[in-house]
Amino acid sequence: MISVFGLSYAQQQPKVLKTSFSKEALVQKLEDEEGKSMTIQQILDQHKGKVLVIDFWAGWCRDCLKALPKAEELEKNNPNVDFVFLSLERSKEGFDKSLDRFHMKDKDNYWFSSGWKNDFNNYIDLNWIPRYMVIDQKSSIAKYYAISPEDPEIQETINRLLK
Repeated sequence: MISVFGLSYAQQQPKVLKTSFSKEALVQKLEDEEGKSMTIQQILDQHKGKVLVIDFWAGWCRDCLKALPKAEELEKNNPNVDFVFLSLERSKEGFDKSLDRFHMKDKDNYWFSSGWKNDFNNYIDLNWIPRYMVIDQKSSIAKYYAISPEDPEIQETINRLLK
């Protein structure tokens, strides 16, 4: 729970745990490190046939930075799983700086140049970061909502999908 100006906020699990993406969500554009525009669908297509973990993060997010070592451990312990990092930085400059500062350059990174509020993030009920999702080999959502890379359901979902 976080308190801001006397108001309390807590990350709340969405009421509906979705298993697929809407058409609007799939056409949401992001940018890669070179500034090339990509849709969520194109990113998913690049990883089709593989289990994919999506990690939502930002360099300004204290909780994300605290989770980073455990996220790296999850990645290291799952060499047969693809990982994609979706950044909620406020600017391209911030995105580039965070990739350098947190040694993320060798990872699959994208940035929401449209900002936090967009068709994809709205569809998946993104209300806080970090957030993790596991996508199966057919690009369906296998684990919709996790707020820590240490959530045992992430590894359980990966193990189930890789059997």
